[in-house]
Amino acid sequence: AMADPRRPARVTRYKPPTTESNPALEDPTPDYMNLLGMVFSMCGLMLKLKWCAWIAVYCSFISFANSRSSEDTKQMMSSFMLSISAVVMSYLQNPQPMSPPW
Repeated sequence: AMADPRRPARVTRYKPPTTESNPALEDPTPDYMNLLGMVFSMCGLMLKLKWCAWIAVYCSFISFANSRSSEDTKQMMSSFMLSISAVVMSYLQNPQPMSPPW
């Protein structure tokens, strides 16, 4: 049998680059998506626009997918619940399927 070519002395553990030393590594996508989700949720709730409510759900999914596990989940959950409630409320008021914009 062949000897194990790996050298245990050469193994180095992966350390993710710190955002303190390099602020450019901080990804702003989750924050933008969270904000967009909130805006579209409000539009969906106030103006009863179903497509706004659906875009809000989409934005909160993107925000959740791009977030770090270390970030607070409370804000994420609140935006998610807000977008879901916007969809639910707009369909409670008008249960017909969404009409295409064209």
